[in-house]
Amino acid sequence: MLTVTSVNVNGLRAAAKKGFVEWLAETAADVLCLQEVRAEPQQLPDGVREPEGWHVVHAPAAAKGRAGVSLYTRREPDRVRVGFGSAEFDGSGRYVEADLPGVTVASLYLPSGEVGTERQDEKVRFMAEFLVYLKELKARAAAEGRHVVVCGDWNIAHREADLKNWKGNKKNSGFLPEERAWMDEVFEEYVDVVREQHPGVEGPYSWWSYRGRAFDNDTGWRIDLVCTTPELAKRAVKAYVERPASHGDRWSDHAPVTAVFDI
Repeated sequence: MLTVTSVNVNGLRAAAKKGFVEWLAETAADVLCLQEVRAEPQQLPDGVREPEGWHVVHAPAAAKGRAGVSLYTRREPDRVRVGFGSAEFDGSGRYVEADLPGVTVASLYLPSGEVGTERQDEKVRFMAEFLVYLKELKARAAAEGRHVVVCGDWNIAHREADLKNWKGNKKNSGFLPEERAWMDEVFEEYVDVVREQHPGVEGPYSWWSYRGRAFDNDTGWRIDLVCTTPELAKRAVKAYVERPASHGDRWSDHAPVTAVFDI
C-alpha cells in the first residue's frame, strides 16, 4: 500500500507551534507533500526540517518568506527534481518531485492569482508552462513503466461542487472560466482521486478562510488535490480530507488530503 498526503501548511514554522509536529508523529503517510512552507530549511526546528524516519527535500522560494514546497518520504528517493524546467518559475518554490520505486511523486503550489493584477498574469503563465510539463511527465513515466502522483494546492476549484459559494466567485481568481477550462485539460491526462472517490457530492472541502465562521459552517473550497495517472487512480483504495474536529484544532487554514493506493 502507498499512502500519500498533501497539505498547505500556511507557514511551516507557525504550523509547527500549533500542532503540525504532533500530527506528523501520528500520520501513516508514506509520502507527505507540503506547500506554502514559507521558510528556509535552516529556519525550521530540527524535528521539522529533518524528522526521524523521513527523507526530506525542501524547495524554498528565492523570495524570502513566500511559497516554498517540501517532500517527506519514508524511503530515500532515487532521484529528486526541483522545478519543472521553467526559467521563470524554477526558483519560486512551487514544484518539487521525487522518484520512488515505480512512482514519481510531486508537491505543487500553483500561484493563487488576483483578477486584474500581475499576480493573475503570473498564474496564467505558470499554468501554460506547467500543463506542457504535466503532459511530458506523464509520457516519460509511461515509457518507464511508472505511475505519477501530483499533489498540492492547485488554487482552482474545478466544478461548482468544489466550493460552497460558487455563485459569488464566478469572477474571482480560483473559479474563473478559463481556469476551470485549464483544469479540464489537466483531467484529460490525470485523475482527481478525491473526486473519483466522492462522486456527486459537494466537497469534501480542504480550505476554509479564517475570517468569520467559514470552517464551522463548512463554507470551503476544494483546491487541494491528489492527481494521478489513470492506471494508478484505478488502484486507489480510499481518498479523504483530514478535517479537524474543531476550529481550535486547526494548525493551518487548509486540511491534509490523503489518498491510499494498492500498488
